[in-house]
Amino acid sequence: MKASRIAAAGAVAGAAVLAVSTPCFAHVSVQPEGEAAKGGYAVVGFKVPNERDNASTTKLEITFPTDHPLASVMPQPVEGWDVEVTKSKLDKPLEMHGEKINEAVSKVTWTAKGDGIEPGFFQKFPVSVGTLPEDADELVFKALQTYSNKEVVRWIEVPQKGQEEPEHPAPVLTLSEASEDGHSHGAAADDEASGDTAAAENASAETSASDDEGDSGGSDTTARVLGVVGIVVGAAGVAYGVLAGRRRTTA
Repeated sequence: MKASRIAAAGAVAGAAVLAVSTPCFAHVSVQPEGEAAKGGYAVVGFKVPNERDNASTTKLEITFPTDHPLASVMPQPVEGWDVEVTKSKLDKPLEMHGEKINEAVSKVTWTAKGDGIEPGFFQKFPVSVGTLPEDADELVFKALQTYSNKEVVRWIEVPQKGQEEPEHPAPVLTLSEASEDGHSHGAAADDEASGDTAAAENASAETSASDDEGDSGGSDTTARVLGVVGIVVGAAGVAYGVLAGRRRTTA
């Protein structure tokens, strides 16, 4: 009896340890490279881990939000994968750089040319997007992950605040607040500072050149005056010598 009780307790303890130590399943997610500010552009990466031990991920489909359509979507080429961009007509046209856009990207599909994402690995799929909406705090991208054994995992459940994460959560991109003018001033400030420095250096060089010219002009004037004085003194000396010679001859 004691042995059976000990065995049962051991089984329960072992199950509890497994339950605690078993990691949560990874899922398709999206993260910006840097920040994704409202009203701006960003490069985001869709991270796709392989959750299977006996199959590879061979296809990824990302559905873009229709409630906040993005006028510009440009995927970066990924080695070993073909990419297809699907556009759909918009119910309400968008404006971009003063032009009206009647369609926007509704889906981007990556298909592996070879083995795809093998077990124990993950792959990132970068995409440049914009302009990001100013009236939203996040964007939801629904994803379909297809494996080499034809299994399809649908990451389409929208997480809700205050609730537990769903079993198959959709990738969610959190948007940050835009700066006052919506732009970064780092590079512009550096360029302006460089321009000011260059202008100051040029002004200094011009001032130095002007000073050198002034000094040179002053030196030339002094030399000319001294030269004239020397000529006058020399002439006076010659005249004095001639007069002195005449007086001696007369005497």
